[in-house]
Amino acid sequence: MTTVRVLVAGDEATGKSSLITSLVKDTFVTNKIQSVLPTITLPNDIHTPDEVTSTVVVDTSALPQERNTLRKEARKCNVILLVYSDNYSYERVALFWMPYFRSLGVNVPVVLCANKADLAPKTSTAQVVADEMLPVMAEFKEIDSCIRTSAKEHKNIVETLFLCQKAVTHPIAPLFDSKESQLKPAAVAALQRIFYLSDKDQDGFLDDSELMAFQNKCFGKPLVDNDFSSLKDAIRKADASAPSPEGISEKDFLLLNKIYAEKGRHETIWIILRTFHYTDNLSLIPSFVSPPLSIPTNSSAELSPAGYRFFMDLFLRSDKDSDGGLNPAELTSLFAPTPGLPSSWSDAGFPSTTVQNEAGHVTLQGWLAQWSMTTLLTPAVTLSYLAYLGYEDIPKPSTTSTSSTLGPTISKPNTTSALRVTPPRKRHKSRPTERTVLHAYLLGAPLSGKSSLLSAFLSRTPSQTYTPTLHPQQAVNSVELPGGKQVHLILEELGVLTAPAVLENLAKVSASDLVVQVYDSSDPDSFQNILSLQASYPHLKSHPTLYAALKADRDLMTQRTDIQPDALAKAQNLQAPLHVSALWPASVQELCVAIADLALRPGGGVARGDEQVEAERRRQEGQIYWVAAAVGGVATMVGGWMFWRRWSASGGER
Repeated sequence: MTTVRVLVAGDEATGKSSLITSLVKDTFVTNKIQSVLPTITLPNDIHTPDEVTSTVVVDTSALPQERNTLRKEARKCNVILLVYSDNYSYERVALFWMPYFRSLGVNVPVVLCANKADLAPKTSTAQVVADEMLPVMAEFKEIDSCIRTSAKEHKNIVETLFLCQKAVTHPIAPLFDSKESQLKPAAVAALQRIFYLSDKDQDGFLDDSELMAFQNKCFGKPLVDNDFSSLKDAIRKADASAPSPEGISEKDFLLLNKIYAEKGRHETIWIILRTFHYTDNLSLIPSFVSPPLSIPTNSSAELSPAGYRFFMDLFLRSDKDSDGGLNPAELTSLFAPTPGLPSSWSDAGFPSTTVQNEAGHVTLQGWLAQWSMTTLLTPAVTLSYLAYLGYEDIPKPSTTSTSSTLGPTISKPNTTSALRVTPPRKRHKSRPTERTVLHAYLLGAPLSGKSSLLSAFLSRTPSQTYTPTLHPQQAVNSVELPGGKQVHLILEELGVLTAPAVLENLAKVSASDLVVQVYDSSDPDSFQNILSLQASYPHLKSHPTLYAALKADRDLMTQRTDIQPDALAKAQNLQAPLHVSALWPASVQELCVAIADLALRPGGGVARGDEQVEAERRRQEGQIYWVAAAVGGVATMVGGWMFWRRWSASGGER
């Protein structure tokens, strides 16, 4: 919403005060009025569009002694209404007024007004525009529009106010370069994104049905057959080779908007831009790209069914060769309306982080898994890309506006409906969580097989060449649990350079669902690393943990430690280490199911001594005892009541 402050300027006796009075009184005032009117704030019911909260009109004097006041008001206004009424005052527009405003550093639009049209009844408006206004507009690009008025005949008075308001709410300067007669680069980029989002079948053309949907979305009313013909004729007049029989191309769409700008219909372009949530500087509205999302402590964000459906539909539309995977060209096209791949994806080496087909292209399963991981780890990134990619969950535009000229009232979008916030996780409770996206860290010595496990998790053949993992590596895939429930599991190997910082950060460790501590079962020195980690970071013992003995396809070796892995797990009342080989898909699947199952039980997987286990057993037995006692008490009361009823019914006799 905008407050429009209009500065009315021009030579003396050009009718500035009469214009203002005629606007306020809705008629020409014949009585003598003061030379400079006081500042007037127009009521909202006087020809005010929805975008404008109030309009302030400031009258000024051209006298030299009033120049200081003029200077102050010029620097406070949003738009200047520059009035002339004869040849002398017209010449002063170019010789004095426009250079003067430039010297003040005033960068606001100017509406040029030729007043007192009643004194030249034989001169047509078209002639005035061609002979007087267009030459000045060509010289001074800050002149937004022009109009011919008569306060005496009450001609174009309201229209003049509308042009001033429109110059503020729908400025031409950010959209069109009059000198080059071209749309500006920022406007082109925004319109290209809008075209992409409106091309639902991604064939490069807006067919009639897509144009109809676009029209309804932006203007709240359908196109009729004549409207289709008029649009295409306008394009054909500017480019004889267009439009194509398939529909309006991106080039045609940009050409059509260029025509709107050239003909002074830039409010049409602004209606389109604002429907797609652009600001006056042609960036997306910050609250649209980064909406507030409250995630309580121990809760997490996941995609909702609507979010999964959006990303699934986006994948299917973008898979133009229908091979079940997104190749690099298709990914480039898909991310065209965005700043590009999320930086976190690029840093992690996408698409190697998720499921790919034999050609190395991201599958639908991998696509959904990748967004599930992004939403859990960085929900703000998912929300911003939902906005870039065109997700909206908003009511339909309303056409009940009092100013239908400015298009439908656009409701605020709600991209947060594509996400859901899980209930807080309580580790001391045994009841399973409602999470469907789980995150586990992989800890272990170098060469213990962590990277190979990640490859096997994504059904890829592990590399035979060892490369140290310096930075975190992630892999995400879906896991089916017994009973048919599916979850997305994120396995993250901490890099050598980043592991200490992560493990020292209690909040980061606590945010994960599980820590999988692995060792090479064929290397007798591998398990020592786990003991060292637990000694260096004691809080790991209070975090859900699962042990895994990797490289199980090799000969099992006794570990050179004071306590063997099985004995340590038993002492901590944890599950014995699972024996896994990246070359045995079934063992990898078993491990992933065990990780997911344990992560869903917040109270499970935490190391406990025998005393803690015994105390927990007694607590549970105590709960059972009190429940049984309560049930027994209720049963006794019910039995007594039934006995009393029967005794009463028999008259109190035995």
